[in-house]
Parts: sequence; structure tokens; C-alpha cells
Amino acid sequence: MASLKDLRSRIASVKSTRKITSAMKMVAASKLRRAQDAAEAARPYAERMGTMLGRLATAVGSNEGAPKLLAGTGKNDVHLLVVFTADRGLCGGFNASIVKAAR
Repeated sequence: MASLKDLRSRIASVKSTRKITSAMKMVAASKLRRAQDAAEAARPYAERMGTMLGRLATAVGSNEGAPKLLAGTGKNDVHLLVVFTADRGLCGGFNASIVKAAR
């Protein structure tokens, strides 16, 4: 059977672990909120980029001297994808998922 001193030290250890876990949850929530705010702030730029690329494709599609990469070949089974990946921190798995989805 554990002594009273052992039980007290165990209780203190559990309380300390609980405080650390709580702090980590708060940090994670803060990072998630910041990432969500950044994604929402980037939405207008993404919409404008889509509009701009659509206008560019329309303008170049009617021009006979345009490069085939932009004008297309007329085949519906081939598409041009513009893939963006991240370059911050440990984003290798994130980038791999994006490239895999694009392939």
C-alpha cells in the first residue's frame, strides 16, 4: 500500500499534468483560430484569382497565336491545373496530399 506522502506526490503530479494539458489545449485553440482567420481573409483573393484566370483563358482562347498551354487544344479530357503548396514549417504531409490530389 502506498504511503500518504506517495499519494500526495501522485496527486500533485496529476494536477501538474492537467495544467500542462490545459495550456496546450489553449495554445492549439489559438493557433486554429488564427489559421481560420487567415483562410477567411484569403477568400477574396482566391475569388479574384479565379476571376482573373477565367478572363485570361477567355481572352487567350479566342486568339489564334496564343500558346497551346493557355489556349488549349480543344480536348475536354485534358485540363490545366495550377497547384499551390505551402512553404512554412513542417508542411511536407500537407504538400504531399495536395500533389496527390492533383495527380
